[in-house]
Amino acid sequence: MTLSVRHLNGDATFLLTFSPKEDTRNSTGYSTTANHFSILLDPWLSGDSTIYHRKFALAKHTVPCSIDHLSEIPPPNVVLISQEKSDHCHEETLRQLEPSLRHTTILAQPTAAKKIRGWKYFNPSKVLALPIYSERRPDSVLRFCLPCQVPGGIPGEVTIAFINAKLDMTGLHNAIALTYRPPSVVPSFEPTTAFYNHDFGLSELDLPLQGSPFLEQMPPTPPESPRSTTEFSPPLSPRAGSFFPATTTSSISSAVTSISAYSPSRPKTMSVLYSPHGIAYSNILPYARNHLVPNAALPLTLLLHAFDRVQNVWYLGGNISTGMQGGLELAQSLLARYWISAHDEDKESSGFSIKNCVTRKHTLDEVKTLVKDGRQGSRAQIDVMVLDCGAETVIEVPDTQIRVRERTAPQPSWPLT
Repeated sequence: MTLSVRHLNGDATFLLTFSPKEDTRNSTGYSTTANHFSILLDPWLSGDSTIYHRKFALAKHTVPCSIDHLSEIPPPNVVLISQEKSDHCHEETLRQLEPSLRHTTILAQPTAAKKIRGWKYFNPSKVLALPIYSERRPDSVLRFCLPCQVPGGIPGEVTIAFINAKLDMTGLHNAIALTYRPPSVVPSFEPTTAFYNHDFGLSELDLPLQGSPFLEQMPPTPPESPRSTTEFSPPLSPRAGSFFPATTTSSISSAVTSISAYSPSRPKTMSVLYSPHGIAYSNILPYARNHLVPNAALPLTLLLHAFDRVQNVWYLGGNISTGMQGGLELAQSLLARYWISAHDEDKESSGFSIKNCVTRKHTLDEVKTLVKDGRQGSRAQIDVMVLDCGAETVIEVPDTQIRVRERTAPQPSWPLT
């Protein structure tokens, strides 16, 4: 299976495309594989970004976007909005989507969802607030079912969870966590198949809202495979790239966790964490323990996180972006295989709120050096990357290994229909 990561602007707009096998491309360079699942992150293509008022905070792109209009890419299955600020929730860009959202669902941070619905432009039933993740609420992880490839096979699944930082007055520090398990390509004889015997076409994807038949047919979390054979014992030292830091009081730091081994009937699971402003790993820990581990979704496939640290005065929010150090904590703790810079564009900014804002920029070489220094005694093998605007990386997960293939940016001309 593959994960295509295409950077559409110089900042935090990415198009993620999950495919069950190596995808084919049309003349525009975009995936045409059946059953692929695409997610558009925080689209901002043209126009300014204003927070509250132009005199308070105004930002402009300094790097031309790789596309001029969202019609130049295939309609994504999901558009994810991480916060209500206009550099993430950009009205002019979002209005480039068709109002009916026939092929797309917008999932947004709760305040952002309210803001988008207030425009009265989109079909309100397709603009939904992301529930805040809670380990006590299984329905706080949203699930999309992908249809079986063969009779008797196990359907695939995409999950989306929104994790916010506790006591964060700015509302900036959060993360959106994704997992993707493709449909099986061979019939399954596992006892758990009964949970997955309902076929949902991509055109009929519905969110698992409370009370829906979909939620009743699926277990709260995928059941552990009775054929689990691989034991994983997390290291204890956070400095050694620990899976669960020693600072936590959870008994899991000393427990042995069983993870399902790969089998053709139950494919591997890819995982992505998108946190443009950063978030402390202590906020991610419950999700890692209760979702990533049972779903055999570790090591983390991809971390999208800023390199640059941004600090403002305390009365204007204090820390704006945790930058390199915050990303390293997440990457090491989740054993990330890839870390791609996000939200690091050197924008043209003005306004009262940024006068005392200090940005500590970090180059790719600096981050690679920090990662290399932190690898001693660690099992984390992190490849750090910067994608230029319009560039694409394809992460391939065959049976047991991950490899990367880079593509240059095509000149898209997706037809209007």
